Amino acid sequence: MIQPDKIIIADDHPLFRQALLTTLSQRITPCQWLEAETIAELDSQLSSHQDADLLILDLNIPGGHGFNNLINVRKHHPQIPVVIMSAHEDNDTMNKAIDLGAQGFIPKSTPVAAIYQAIIEILNGKQWLPAQFSAQSPVEECHDIAERVASLTQQQHKILMMFAQGMLNKQIAYDLNVSEATIKAHATAIFKKLNVRNRTQAVIAISHLDLSDQDLSN
Repeated sequence: MIQPDKIIIADDHPLFRQALLTTLSQRITPCQWLEAETIAELDSQLSSHQDADLLILDLNIPGGHGFNNLINVRKHHPQIPVVIMSAHEDNDTMNKAIDLGAQGFIPKSTPVAAIYQAIIEILNGKQWLPAQFSAQSPVEECHDIAERVASLTQQQHKILMMFAQGMLNKQIAYDLNVSEATIKAHATAIFKKLNVRNRTQAVIAISHLDLSDQDLSN
């Protein structure tokens, strides 16, 4: 097995994140384990640890808007393999994750021993998918908007996610410590790259990359 030096776990559920960390850290050692509960924390970890061997990513992190965060990570940190670990276990979600660059997909209902084996296989450069996975052709509309989102800079992607949260230009400018004029300039560039006219159309466009609504137990 390839011995990893650093693994990042990004999940907004503290109990699940800690349980996963405890389980894996006992089996994969020595290794530096890094955690992220929010998109901001994940961005910080990725920027500070560009040599990480693996990112274990939950698609439900608030502010991430489904697959948009996976697209951004694969675009700006292509050297870090990403495995999705999610309570969304439908075939459509798994197919989208693989099509958008994930190295593997591990349902949260997977037994501990299988999770460990999946991580080992992915660290060794293999792809891991659950037995119920059934490959299907990517949806063209989703693939097109994914390519457009991938063309955004990291700052533009961050602003787009803020648009999706309904934040005003003034609020975004304050949070990012820039002027409103700068946000407007970024917005113009974002709309051009996404081939839309305004922020409402931009949010509608990326909604194709959101997760399907379903009752999740964890």
